[in-house]
Amino acid sequence: MGDNKSHGSELYCGRGVMHGRIIKGVGGFYFVHTGEGIYTCKAKGLFRLDGTKPLVGDEVELDVIPGEDMTGSITVICDRKNEITRPNVANVDQALIIFALTQPKPNFVTLDKMILQYKAQGIPVLICFNKEDLTDEKAVGEVTSDYGKCGCRLFVTSAKDNEGIEELTRSLYGLTTTVAGPSGVGKSSIINCLLHDDKMATGKISDKLMRGKHTTRHSEIIPIADKSYIIDTPGFGSFDLYDIDAGDLSGYYEEFSQFLSCRFMPCSHTHEPGCAVKEAVDRGEIPQRRYENYVYILSELNRSRRY
Repeated sequence: MGDNKSHGSELYCGRGVMHGRIIKGVGGFYFVHTGEGIYTCKAKGLFRLDGTKPLVGDEVELDVIPGEDMTGSITVICDRKNEITRPNVANVDQALIIFALTQPKPNFVTLDKMILQYKAQGIPVLICFNKEDLTDEKAVGEVTSDYGKCGCRLFVTSAKDNEGIEELTRSLYGLTTTVAGPSGVGKSSIINCLLHDDKMATGKISDKLMRGKHTTRHSEIIPIADKSYIIDTPGFGSFDLYDIDAGDLSGYYEEFSQFLSCRFMPCSHTHEPGCAVKEAVDRGEIPQRRYENYVYILSELNRSRRY
């Protein structure tokens, strides 16, 4: 947007004296973290004219309102590296999807949809399977086998026992990671584990933002280490794909990539004879669960295209 540029992790827009990053937005107010503290801001009306809305993660320029304590007005939104619609955030380096192995029982179609959506937007994906302490090795092995070749880094954790958290934390260093997952999977517990002793360092920010202790209602950036941030986002019950065409779906399933030499092209990999993907499923080279999810999602996309 405009000629402003973002230089690495430094907050620089190219003009003006006050720069910052939106770390939370609630009811038309935006909390902007700057070198001088957190400013409560409204967005200039000019953004409404061109349909632009400030997002959590945006690097911005703001005018300070004289005579008022730590308040300002957002005047410039710097160029975005990327933008995600679900959750609605900007300038992320990767996405961390958190699912529980049990309690609640994982909906793998929803997991696949999340993977597909982030991949379609060019966002690297990490998958964390939490609540290892509530299941057995066989169940863990089945899930990690099914998703071992999906093109995402996998982590198995127990927030309760602090298992697997150190490895997960290392994968977040130096990056801004958006964290998403269904309600009840232990996302807040994982985030508390990631914070470690840094809880005290984020206390002032949390007080300023009126952050709830247990339930996330709005997206919010939380520092977890030097130049390392996570974006906590609200849990959800369902997840719908957008801007993904049925004809492109198989290309986002990494397990299919070496089996696309089907007899008839284009091939939907559902009913055609001589389909190399279906043959690979029969041989066990593509996980049955992943293939069934693909067929289900493909049918959904085809139905939505007809209506």
